Amino acid sequence: MLGPGNEIAATEALQTWPDKLQVGGGICETNASKWIERGAAKVIVTSYLFPSGNFSQQRLEALATQVGRDRVVVDLSCRRRSEGGWVVAMDRWQRLTDMVVDEQTLKKLAGFCSEFLVHAADVEGLCGGIDRELVECLGKWSPLPATYAGGASSVDDLDLVNRLSRGRVDLTIGSALDIFGGSMVRFDDCVAWNRRVEPAAEHT
Repeated sequence: MLGPGNEIAATEALQTWPDKLQVGGGICETNASKWIERGAAKVIVTSYLFPSGNFSQQRLEALATQVGRDRVVVDLSCRRRSEGGWVVAMDRWQRLTDMVVDEQTLKKLAGFCSEFLVHAADVEGLCGGIDRELVECLGKWSPLPATYAGGASSVDDLDLVNRLSRGRVDLTIGSALDIFGGSMVRFDDCVAWNRRVEPAAEHT
């Protein structure tokens, strides 16, 4: 829910498919339970965890206590650092925080959430290819299910992310997808890919 006027639409979506969708945007300790009650399977939290740009362990623990860690997704959307690696960015990815995205960070957060969402902000919305290094690192580092977003431009990127992460990271496709006005990826092809891959994964 980026910007005003989204709560009605978000509520309608959650009520249409209860306990299946995740909701994010302005999530905090005071409203998280409300969204779970409205039908959200999980709440996605970012900026609330970084008051003044510094990570607050206390806020994360309070949120996990309120709705249960199984209902919390921590968004670690990030930008590359000039010296290498990535740092979490907030406020529409314009403001860098004090949190580095690495194995130690993911392990530290894992006790208070059930999933990670990681936008590669440097390539987000450009449809120019994924951040391969970040995907590969997430596959090695994350002790929890992780979803990567940023730069996908082809249904083949589903195979690429699956291969680079050794099947441990999912891919979300935005700007390139036809149902969002894109012309590079067909939603039906993504559905077909998932139907083909999921049965195989169940037997590995």
